Amino acid sequence: MTDDEAERERLLGKLTLREKVRLLTGATTWRTRAEPAMGLREMVLSDGPAGVRGQSWDERDPSLLLPSASAIGALWDERFVERLGGLLAAEARRKDVDVVLAPTLNLHRTPLGGRHFECFSEDPELTGRTGAALIRGIQAYGVAATAKHYVANDSETDRLTVDVRVSERVLREVYLAPFEAAVEAGVRVVMAGYNGVNGTTMNASPLLTDPLKREWGFAGVVVSDWGALRDGDPAGCAGLDLAMPGPDSPWGAALVRAVEDGRVPVSAVDDKVRRLLTLAAASGALEEPPVRAAAGADTSVGADARVDASEEAARPEDADSHTHTDADAPARGGPGTLGPAGAHSAPGVPAGAYADAGTRTATGPGPRGAAPDRVLGTSGPRARAGAAEGAAAPTRHGAAFIGGGDGDVDAETASAAEGFDRDARDLLRRAVAASAVLLHNRYVLPLDPARLRTVAVIGAHAVLPRTQGGGSAGVFPRHVVTPLDGIRAALGDGTRVVHVPGPSTDAPPPPLAPDLCSDPTTDTPGVRLRLLDASGNELHSEHRLSGRQLEPPELPGAHTVEITALLLPGTTGPWTIGVGGFGRMSVTVDEHVVLDGEFARETDDPAVVHVNPPVHCVRVPLTSGHAVRVTARRELAPGTGRATVVTAAPPRPDDRAALAEAAVAARRADAAIVVVGTTEHGESEGYDRTDLRLGGRQDDLVRAVTAANPHTVVVVNSGGPVELPWRAQAGAVLLTWFPGQEGGAGLADVLFGHAEPGGRLPTTWAATLADAPVTRTEPADGRLDYNEGLHIGYRAWARHHRTPAYWFGHGLGYTTWAYEALDVPDGLVAGESFTVRIGLRNTGGRPGREVVQVYLAGPPGPLERPERWLAGYTAVHAAPGERTTAVVRIPGRALRHWDEDEHAWRTRPGPYRVLAGRSAGSLPLTAVTLVRASG
Repeated sequence: MTDDEAERERLLGKLTLREKVRLLTGATTWRTRAEPAMGLREMVLSDGPAGVRGQSWDERDPSLLLPSASAIGALWDERFVERLGGLLAAEARRKDVDVVLAPTLNLHRTPLGGRHFECFSEDPELTGRTGAALIRGIQAYGVAATAKHYVANDSETDRLTVDVRVSERVLREVYLAPFEAAVEAGVRVVMAGYNGVNGTTMNASPLLTDPLKREWGFAGVVVSDWGALRDGDPAGCAGLDLAMPGPDSPWGAALVRAVEDGRVPVSAVDDKVRRLLTLAAASGALEEPPVRAAAGADTSVGADARVDASEEAARPEDADSHTHTDADAPARGGPGTLGPAGAHSAPGVPAGAYADAGTRTATGPGPRGAAPDRVLGTSGPRARAGAAEGAAAPTRHGAAFIGGGDGDVDAETASAAEGFDRDARDLLRRAVAASAVLLHNRYVLPLDPARLRTVAVIGAHAVLPRTQGGGSAGVFPRHVVTPLDGIRAALGDGTRVVHVPGPSTDAPPPPLAPDLCSDPTTDTPGVRLRLLDASGNELHSEHRLSGRQLEPPELPGAHTVEITALLLPGTTGPWTIGVGGFGRMSVTVDEHVVLDGEFARETDDPAVVHVNPPVHCVRVPLTSGHAVRVTARRELAPGTGRATVVTAAPPRPDDRAALAEAAVAARRADAAIVVVGTTEHGESEGYDRTDLRLGGRQDDLVRAVTAANPHTVVVVNSGGPVELPWRAQAGAVLLTWFPGQEGGAGLADVLFGHAEPGGRLPTTWAATLADAPVTRTEPADGRLDYNEGLHIGYRAWARHHRTPAYWFGHGLGYTTWAYEALDVPDGLVAGESFTVRIGLRNTGGRPGREVVQVYLAGPPGPLERPERWLAGYTAVHAAPGERTTAVVRIPGRALRHWDEDEHAWRTRPGPYRVLAGRSAGSLPLTAVTLVRASG
């Protein structure tokens, strides 16, 4: 036992049973409980992975917005992913967050999964490697990452109650594999999902003990998904350690009684507390206890925690050389440690961000309120543990960075913070280009700006893009670079850029925004938010920037939330005005009631109740230039949440006229860029998709534009697969995912050849939904059977001998490649790693990057295996005409399978085919290696 472990055992021994149990439920929605007498401060958790929102949904406290997880999965570049993880760590420090709830390690089992954008891939190997890299980046500086949602939480339909039925072998080889990689990377927190697996809810599942804690050696904390703990005793005996949110949960006094009655062993509670203390130590939250208490004070451990729940903070109700190799990735942290994943040089944080002369090296935990570190050019209230020796630790850095913080900022601090902001934006811009997937190109891309006099940018998504998916992972970015903004900035004044919106996308009306309305009290852009009592008297009033208020203040006596704005229409006609939420709601326009009713809550899903409540709309005739006063009210009834959303959209254009206008603009332009995509109600947490079609008449829009101009680039703005029935007619098809705040700038870099599209598909795209082999998300009698077994994604397509529109791994660059040679060992012993060398040549006219992929196919016999499975990959770079060698290390585990009879891993001897190429459907090189039994 180490000295640190002995100290934690000493602290554990000082706690009473009630004090131990108190620690196992959060203090608020986002904070754990503190025990100052033992030196334990609270730890703050925050949603991820698109950004770090912090403890509240407040548009006045913006965050950096990263590309979606599906875009990060398209990078196939672990070093880049680590840098993005480091950026999340810096954001966490700025917002005083100890634990980031990312990455999501669930799989793209079916293209209909509503939360695809938040997951990396359909493949366990790619997901595991990408997730491990993000974890290393986040945790290198003392911020804990969270692997979620353990396990088989791969779709949204009935996700709170669904019982997933899946075999032991499939669990091990497919769905548990990314979590095992996360533990190997040293992840500090694992989140148990809402769902059940094989008859047991995940919060009480034996899978939390084995394989997670016992076999894999996970030494961290297992936290419930928010509100997922429903039955205290089984979870108390199982591997769940922390119930969130607080202050109430099914544990508390009930768990104390269960221990006293012998239903839950005290050793189980001790293990949970021990893990929380270990996490606190790794996060710098376990400090030296006070040396001396004030005279007469209660000095017992836990005294400070004995507060009434009403005193808790407000919370929601729920809530390169010529030889390239992949073997030089940073070492992973071990599964049994919660220390830093490795000594990295500020992953994700741009060079020079820590160059301030006042920066102090962080080498261990420090107390909250310690002398501030000057990191990222500003001060921070908390020194933290976990940074590699000699590396600066990111911390909060004040108001000069993306608009957050309070207090005065000196010139030196402001300059450094502005430098960080600039470098962070540059990293995010490069991530957009590096993750963009060029699906199809008939020599249209890249566009040459010198030959462009007029460019037509077409589509509603060009000015209102989807930058992130819907649900709890959302953040408020300080700014968004739209595709139109990025294209205009890149082309400058020498090229005329024309925008035509095209027909409606059938997207729901967006929340009121400052560019459309003003606060009637201050006459400044935004809205007025008020809380009223039952008699209509004002309890609270404040200026806000958005009509989307998910957490209006909680005040005693509050009865009604009211949002008012002066809406200035820019178009005459029937505007769509809406209010979102549950319970009794109304909308008035210039004191005329246009909507009034009772709207019952129809779901318990917290993402719907608290984040994306349904919007109820009415059409109101408005006149351009004539401001109207719009007031929306909703009553705060128990069980209906607090989220209140006020929306407005201009009159829907005539589809036929809009299509004709787009075609004319395209015909008159030297090139046309059409931006199409999904809507928030098509890809969001809380529900799955019902089809893969683009909304409205977007397909007709693309057909009209491609018919008018052969030099048409179609930009697809979606988080997951969509049908592209016009893809063969387009000059080029470029997928940008949900690209985050710098989407338009990164898109322009790719369009005009300043950057090569670097992404490769992390999931297979079907031509039509009917072609896809695995589509079911709807449970039957509460059960969702994973009858497809091992065969999801490209594995299923290969098994059924079907050809998709685009295979897993597909992606074009701006050059071409010839695969010329494959070298593998003639034989090896089961369990051994081996090296594959692939010779290839850049046959195009530009320097480029190629992602070289290696797949395996097992020996013939009765054992069911996928037709082929991804075993490894790396990237190479070469100049035109240059030959290079990709070196891919294949771990011994890539050949193994799970034996359900022996409950153990086995490797079957025999000849294994090694296939190499550029996608799961393009593998021109094949060789055979003979695997011999070990021993």
